[in-house]
Amino acid sequence: MFDIFSGRLLLLRMMMLGASAMLVFIGLLCIYAAGPDESFWVKQIVFILIGTAAFIFVNTFHYRILGPLSYWIYGLVIILLAVLVIEQFIPMPAFWRKLVPVINGSRRWIRVAGMQIQPSELCKIAYILSLSWYLRYRNNYRRIEGLIGPFALTILAMLLILIEPDLGTVLLMMPILFATLFAAGAKKRHLFAIIMLGILASPVLWMNMHAYQRMRIAGVLLQNESVFKAAKEHPRLANILAGGSANLNSWKRDKGYHLENSKQAIASGGLFGYGFGKGPYLSEGKVHLPEAHNDFIFALIAHQWGLVGCLFVFLLYCIIAACGLEIAWHNIDPYGRLIAIGIISMFMVQVVVNTSMTMGLMPITGLTLPLVSYGGSSFIVNMMAIGLLNNIGRDRPFLIASKAFEF
Repeated sequence: MFDIFSGRLLLLRMMMLGASAMLVFIGLLCIYAAGPDESFWVKQIVFILIGTAAFIFVNTFHYRILGPLSYWIYGLVIILLAVLVIEQFIPMPAFWRKLVPVINGSRRWIRVAGMQIQPSELCKIAYILSLSWYLRYRNNYRRIEGLIGPFALTILAMLLILIEPDLGTVLLMMPILFATLFAAGAKKRHLFAIIMLGILASPVLWMNMHAYQRMRIAGVLLQNESVFKAAKEHPRLANILAGGSANLNSWKRDKGYHLENSKQAIASGGLFGYGFGKGPYLSEGKVHLPEAHNDFIFALIAHQWGLVGCLFVFLLYCIIAACGLEIAWHNIDPYGRLIAIGIISMFMVQVVVNTSMTMGLMPITGLTLPLVSYGGSSFIVNMMAIGLLNNIGRDRPFLIASKAFEF
């Protein structure tokens, strides 16, 4: 019995690691093709090496060791998030700007010894660990008042990240919470009631957003010529959607520029694409698609390898998700099962949001494509997440009672 289970878990882990390695390779190819500036792909190789070291590190100990440390890890990340936003409330000395630079109007990075750390990326793993530890043996979340603890953990981090601002990570945390609560056995009607409250509160949140944040969300609607025309003809509608007629008139060449070019790059790829490093958006030795190495790398995949290439990338993510869910199912430890569910939720939400925003189906949020997009903190965190899944998958199941969370 044990040998059969062990062999199955080993196969799942090998498939998951193979799919992950292939995504990393595809990402490196796209970053290389994104332009003649070698700094990006050279740095990405460095990030891959550091990420591989992080993967190995989280497999040098049993994942249960992280349990008692979960709240401490989460608390440390909360302190780092507070460091990012404290300047907006308390005047800080001049050197603070070197420690916490303002890049594109956001305070998302802490610069130490020439390196930039993005605490909101670290928060993803810390949040999953602490939430899983909180829920591991509890059953009070099957009552509405028992959901206060999990939501407090979530909202604390969300508020700090929203102040940076980092809308993408904020949108990611609620789906992780709901997926983890659902896996732990929370009642569906309670979760549905909370979703409805969020929908009812959305108009208030909308009117308190910055104009550029509203513009990103409204961009999904403004692609429709009828909506765009109606907004131009009705100043009040233009104010609601874009923060004014001036923002609306400049949308296509300003906030909507990335989106328009991304959709054209995807559509021009057709069924099989132009081939590696080829195509109108990669002509004359340089890329003509903004942020092609980062947030919009999926558009570059579609441009080079077409629909077939996109489906292959989706297949690799589906393999990771399926293997992760199987690992969670076979593990009888509630802490390990919830970590696995949280990580798979994190990956798949990022994939759906990132690919959807490049096609104009969702707002541009800044969420990267896991294991593919350029970036240090995000890539290393994703490799740590894969490492944790592999760590959990090494457990040999031994069941003498009913599985946890079965109601």
